[in-house]
Amino acid sequence: MKASTFRLGLNLWPPYLFTGIHVAAISADYRHARVELRMRPWNRNYVGTHFGGSLFSMTDPFWMLLAMHNLGRDYYVWDKAGSIEFVKPGRGTVVARFDLDEAVLEEIRQATAGGEKCLRWFENEVVDAGGEVVARVRKQLYVKRKPRR
Repeated sequence: MKASTFRLGLNLWPPYLFTGIHVAAISADYRHARVELRMRPWNRNYVGTHFGGSLFSMTDPFWMLLAMHNLGRDYYVWDKAGSIEFVKPGRGTVVARFDLDEAVLEEIRQATAGGEKCLRWFENEVVDAGGEVVARVRKQLYVKRKPRR
């Protein structure tokens, strides 16, 4: 599937469409993504900053999706674990970037070449318009090569 079509589908997906989460970019090779969370009355918490669940949701599927598209159908790729550290209150539009290197993909391929599973942590930050860190997110992927038939 073309990355632009995939991006459109994510932006129309109700959990993102109705929360202010906007997938601004996915590169044609599925190696890079940029996601924004825009401040809306319905995604503010009691004190007027971004709801923490929205900050985590904006980052949730992207490491898995990028890995799946790059590793292909010969691999199982699942989210295994995740954590978020809230650094400062998020206001306005905040952004998360995801960059998947070929070296990481090769590391995963090597680790799973014999049929073993690979548990790999990925990290990124959510930043505000001034470039200040709002949150740090960690996601662990489970990757395993499918049995050959």
